[in-house]
Amino acid sequence: MMLLRTLASLCVLAAAAFAVPAQEKRIHHQADLSDHAHDDSDGFQYDHEAFLGKEEAKTFDQLTPEESKDKLAKIVERIDMDKDGYISHAELHYWIKHRQRRYIEENVNKHWKDYDKNQDGKIGWEEYKNTTYGYYLDEEFDDLDNKATYKSMLTRDERRFKRADRDADGIATREEFTAFLHPEEYDHMKDVVVQETVEDIDKNGDGKIDLAEYIGDMYTSEDAGGEPDWVQTEKKHFSEFRDANKDGHLDADEVAHWILPGEVDHTDNEAKHLIYETDTDKVDPPHLEPCASTVHVAPTQRRPRSTIDLNATMFTMLENIQHVWALSI
Repeated sequence: MMLLRTLASLCVLAAAAFAVPAQEKRIHHQADLSDHAHDDSDGFQYDHEAFLGKEEAKTFDQLTPEESKDKLAKIVERIDMDKDGYISHAELHYWIKHRQRRYIEENVNKHWKDYDKNQDGKIGWEEYKNTTYGYYLDEEFDDLDNKATYKSMLTRDERRFKRADRDADGIATREEFTAFLHPEEYDHMKDVVVQETVEDIDKNGDGKIDLAEYIGDMYTSEDAGGEPDWVQTEKKHFSEFRDANKDGHLDADEVAHWILPGEVDHTDNEAKHLIYETDTDKVDPPHLEPCASTVHVAPTQRRPRSTIDLNATMFTMLENIQHVWALSI
């Protein structure tokens, strides 16, 4: 019951938050890898946070140079998942993506114990439904004032759960449950994100979004102070950009282009950047050689033997930028 009331509270808070322009509340942008500008000539904080994640970067800033070097050596070994002595672009891309998704993993971990009642490492639909909606299910939500809202929430949750449950066994693994809680992060869940958005905004139930519904989602004429300038801008955006086929409505494809825009893959670019900066002779992939307390990025056997001592390089950069890394792998 507490979880159900929490969901209701979140709905109220979401409605209050929706008093901002649509581009701020509906569009799912990729999270920035760092709050800092990516300008190596002005420091390496961007790479530092992109590689470690923002919170872990703060922890590293408190370490001594020796502690930082030791911990970095261990991290580099973890990145080399196939243990072939090389860091490939794919491995580095996966690592950066993983670090940037930690907040999602922490959110999933926070909810996992609430729903995995039998502690079998999976969450069944019945477990989730009973934990979230409880005894109200038997009463068909008759005791609740906003009965229709809760019925709609249950229907939406079940549909989203089934889409996240890729093997259709009615049970969510941790990865499937992550897709359920954060559908915007998964390609196979994006049509659900679009459908839920249309349902939120489509007040007349025709399955499309017209201009009045689009504007009404973020602004009502009852608001004091008159219509702000950004409303006119949004009306123009609707007619000139959002409504691609100019039929006066946004269909599912047009909504998808609006809320899930194709963007530059910052993780991919950062992985390429770090490898490029490390691979000084630009031949073959970087090669890792764990040696006692050091880790080298070395060339393959087909090029001259000139290794880059990663830890020594990092130590020099630590001195130059006063304990803020330049993480060039």
